[in-house]
Amino acid sequence: MSPQTDLHADSEHAAGRKAQISREDLLAAALKLLGPHRSVSTLSLREVAREAGIAPNSFYRQFRDMDELAVALIDLAGLSLQKIIEAARLRAAKDRSAVRGAVEAFMEQLRAEDQLLHVLLREGTAGSDAFKHAVDRHLSFFEEELRVSLIQINAAQGAVLREPALVAKAITRLVFAVGATAMDSPPGKDPELIRQLTLMVRMIIAGSRTLAEEGNDKA
Repeated sequence: MSPQTDLHADSEHAAGRKAQISREDLLAAALKLLGPHRSVSTLSLREVAREAGIAPNSFYRQFRDMDELAVALIDLAGLSLQKIIEAARLRAAKDRSAVRGAVEAFMEQLRAEDQLLHVLLREGTAGSDAFKHAVDRHLSFFEEELRVSLIQINAAQGAVLREPALVAKAITRLVFAVGATAMDSPPGKDPELIRQLTLMVRMIIAGSRTLAEEGNDKA
């Protein structure tokens, strides 16, 4: 290929690039690249820049490096946890089963088109320490919100939980562990998965109530 041809190809490539780009554009580009077998930690700066339609050097106008972008993407994914909490509380207010409503809300976010919940599920197990810390931060927020809800719901039923913070943590870790294996399974399996997960969560709550009634540390 002649130098003139190279120059022409470079000019065409540059012409297709965007003059300006935002952090949100780069996050959207990274999200598009993720799939069933790809986590944020496997993405390269050049891949994201190409998907966003910018030169690699333009990436640094918004993020210091890929680690910073990955943490920002995890923070964005944290919004899916807030949606789960809001949906669960709305269903509980309509006199539906609080546990089943929360599990259904979780599965709905798992199947949402933006797949943001997938980011949290994958990076919590496959990402770097920085990514895992970011995921843990969002899980801690979710656990605290769940702890408050569990206390309120059980108090309304005249029940007391043994160590509600630990109950919230157990439920959160269980749901996320199941979700991590279910996110790539066919949606047709969701009804049975919801049934099983709802029952498992109720078992944890029932066990906590029993321990509170016993009032001792016996296993």
